[in-house]
Amino acid sequence: MATSNWLHIHSHILQLEREDIVTRTFRRLDPERQQIIWDAILDEAADRGPVSINIKQVAERAGVSVGSLYTYFNDRDGMLNFAVTLSARILIESIRVFGPMLAAMPLKDGLAAYVAGALEWTELYLKPLRLFIRATYQGGDPQLTEKLVRPVAAALQDTLRQMLVNAAERGEIRPDVDLEAATRVVYGLAIAVTDPQLLPHLNAYFQMVDDTMPAERVVSMYIKLVLEGIGTKAD
Repeated sequence: MATSNWLHIHSHILQLEREDIVTRTFRRLDPERQQIIWDAILDEAADRGPVSINIKQVAERAGVSVGSLYTYFNDRDGMLNFAVTLSARILIESIRVFGPMLAAMPLKDGLAAYVAGALEWTELYLKPLRLFIRATYQGGDPQLTEKLVRPVAAALQDTLRQMLVNAAERGEIRPDVDLEAATRVVYGLAIAVTDPQLLPHLNAYFQMVDDTMPAERVVSMYIKLVLEGIGTKAD
């Protein structure tokens, strides 16, 4: 994430200080230094795994002393808690910014924008999403599941839920459709469409895209399946 985008996160840092997750010393650092430290923790956690995070390696990545890190966080677990908590809040905030816009679109356009936005989202928030992806597909850490994976996934699902609710109110979805069940299916299918494009090892299993099957064709069929499955005849 660019330093310019870090500036709006100051309110999150203030709240983390109130919650005793970071110290006042960290809050008083300039935004660029805060971001470097956050990035270093995320890189270490994504590369080695959260349970194996090494505070000395974090210090080297950030270009600070181990002693300095202990003035920013209460301990090693507190350092990881900071990175996970901030990642979750930033990712959820970014999802909620675009949710109302997607829900206001015709469902066909909203689904296309949702899938395209998921890919762009990965580029904008690469470092926190690296940790999210590791926690999602490798698991093994209940803290990351409850503090990062589950709340971010819930925000994504809520976005699709509101898209379907609004579409139903506009008459784009048949009245007999179970919107809650449809939300979960549409959300799961969206993961199957987008994640293999981001993670080649998943695509080896999903077989979603290759030289003969471009992503655009897959996305088009995803939208067609959803609209024909739950949409009105007018769709």
